[in-house]
Amino acid sequence: MAVFTKEILVTALGKSTTEFTDQVESALRQSGLSEGTVTVFCCHTSCSLVIMENADPSARRDLEGFMDRLVPENDPHFTHTYEGPDDMTSHIKMALTRTTEVIPFINGRLCLGTWQGLFLWEHREQSHRRRIVISFQGE
Repeated sequence: MAVFTKEILVTALGKSTTEFTDQVESALRQSGLSEGTVTVFCCHTSCSLVIMENADPSARRDLEGFMDRLVPENDPHFTHTYEGPDDMTSHIKMALTRTTEVIPFINGRLCLGTWQGLFLWEHREQSHRRRIVISFQGE
């Protein structure tokens, strides 16, 4: 079984979901592998990964709004606020979601559904460049 690993950077413009499916597909072509799985890992504690609908952005806005209501900023019980009111809330949102996605691929193509895309979910207000590690295993 062969392994191909690549690091990429994804820029998120503050609280948002940023699709980067095409970068994973490009890395899959570079790997030369045709069948296996890819593990996508986000190397940060205040953003996460999500496979979500990529056709209608309102689905992602609804998800983001729900999470903001679930974990509101300025909770008086939070003590970890060194970097601002979105500091602890970002860590909680990351802990409630995922920092890793595993996606199978067949015939050199990711096995995503018609409307599925891979997104970096930035939980901080400010723009950030996030490091993502992509590791393919297969043949």
